Amino acid sequence: MNPEAPLLELLAKAADLCLKPLHHAVRLSGAEPQSIGDCSDCCLRIEARDAEGARVPDRDLELEIYRSGDDLNLMLTQLGDEQAPLLWHGNHAVWMHASSGERCERPADGAPLEAFCRRVRALLRPQDP
Repeated sequence: MNPEAPLLELLAKAADLCLKPLHHAVRLSGAEPQSIGDCSDCCLRIEARDAEGARVPDRDLELEIYRSGDDLNLMLTQLGDEQAPLLWHGNHAVWMHASSGERCERPADGAPLEAFCRRVRALLRPQDP
């Protein structure tokens, strides 16, 4: 991935790679950060489309990016299913019931979502000088 590309483009490409065969667009609430390293306390909507370009809203995701101290944390929500577990991803992945916030097992379709979160964390990690 090109580190000079805009953040939303990089995130859409990461979603395309990890969540095949769908194609994705990413929208940000508010102004886009000036650089990848500036992204903290962001809320993104990841919109899915099929191979023909038709919207697949039940596969849309919401990605919340926030920092706690020096740690980068992600919260991924499947917008098309209110009962789908939530994925919190910090140093490791934690799945939680949407209704209670209690930990649960990874769902059958959870591995690609975890891969996406790992890729997002890698994109947002400050680069070594």
